[in-house]
Amino acid sequence: MRRPALYTAVTVGALVMLFPFAWTVITSLTPGAGLGTPDLIPDEPGLDAYRTLLEAMPFWRILANSLWIAVASTLLQLVTSAMAAYAFARLDFPGRNALFLVYLATLMVPMQVLVVPLFIEMRELNLVDTYAALLAPSIASAFGVFLLRQAVAQVPIELDEAATIDGAGHLRIFVSVVWPLIRPALATFAVLAFMSSWNSFLWPLVVIRSPELMTLPLGLSTLHGQFTTEWDVVMAGSVISIVPIAVLYLAAQKYVIQGVARSGLK
Repeated sequence: MRRPALYTAVTVGALVMLFPFAWTVITSLTPGAGLGTPDLIPDEPGLDAYRTLLEAMPFWRILANSLWIAVASTLLQLVTSAMAAYAFARLDFPGRNALFLVYLATLMVPMQVLVVPLFIEMRELNLVDTYAALLAPSIASAFGVFLLRQAVAQVPIELDEAATIDGAGHLRIFVSVVWPLIRPALATFAVLAFMSSWNSFLWPLVVIRSPELMTLPLGLSTLHGQFTTEWDVVMAGSVISIVPIAVLYLAAQKYVIQGVARSGLK
């Protein structure tokens, strides 16, 4: 009796979770659709909204901006967070635990508080309205350090000792021993970091002025008119913005589940 009830609950939950995505797709295919719940099967479905989207802005340039910024940000965070996690988990230095608590404390500081000092810093460095300004605040991640530290701590220390006997230093141990064994946690963090960068809106809004440097969330915001909004076009942009994240998650799904289970993330 429990198994059918469990399957029913999971199915209902999945349908509830999928409804917003289905609504977005159907609205994008319904010419002139508003924010009301659309018909499940549009009377005259079409791709007019997607054509309008491509004509209203340099969409492919904006998409490329978001893609490369998200990929670069994710790779940088993976490297910096993994190296810091190794240091906190394996190196015994004075003030290690206190410094790690400081890292964790930064998670409680919202981005809105950091926008002004970050902007002043970018202005002093003459980086406003550049790709570097978009990328700089996301080079490192306190959450990534926390997540990956948990994964590194679960790697048996005996492997490090065996590598040390063979003459390996910390860099060789990190690259050849630890990094391959924490790949599930790396995949989990990669998906989260990519999503965070891909969906970032506030910081690009503050630091970017040129249309050719806009990211996708910023570009989609320009579709909202002062008096009217073509919601089918907005939803078309939303559908396209969901695709890369969905593909990334599906590709890394197995590792994400393993990473969450092994890292202790609840």
